[in-house]
Amino acid sequence: MKKIISLFVLILTFGGINAQDFEVSTLRIGPYKVFMEKTEAEKISGTKLKMTDGVIKNSVKYNGEQIQIDLFETYISEAKPNVPSIMGLTTTSKKFKTKSGIGIGNTKDDLINAYRNHPSFTVHPAWDDKGEKRLKDTGYFTLEDLDAGTQLSFKFVNNIITEISVYLNEGC
Repeated sequence: MKKIISLFVLILTFGGINAQDFEVSTLRIGPYKVFMEKTEAEKISGTKLKMTDGVIKNSVKYNGEQIQIDLFETYISEAKPNVPSIMGLTTTSKKFKTKSGIGIGNTKDDLINAYRNHPSFTVHPAWDDKGEKRLKDTGYFTLEDLDAGTQLSFKFVNNIITEISVYLNEGC
């Protein structure tokens, strides 16, 4: 009987781990998605979220891991002309990974090897806060999803990924 109970507990434990959503794509980080309405995001987070200004973001925890959320009003349809929705997501958690297994701690070479055949990507340096001086040890690798109108960006410092962001591509 103890073996059956132990087996049952083991199955529940691993089943719970698999049910957690730590996936990153050009549309999402975990359960949060670009274009997700504020009310749905609040249900997932269990907290009230505020509209953001692009600098100050909402900070939420998902299974103990931090995610930053940018909320802006956006046009959904004529019935919903100004709906507060997620326009950007950022994390520095090592648990979130792409389907290719890329996440915080991987290298710039890992990114290039995983996504060299992606139809649209860029690699570019970062600049200081004033935009005047190029940072020699920091850069970005960005995958563009032309169909969704979003981008998945990996920030790397000294060739190691330190941050992952998903956001609306505003065509700037």
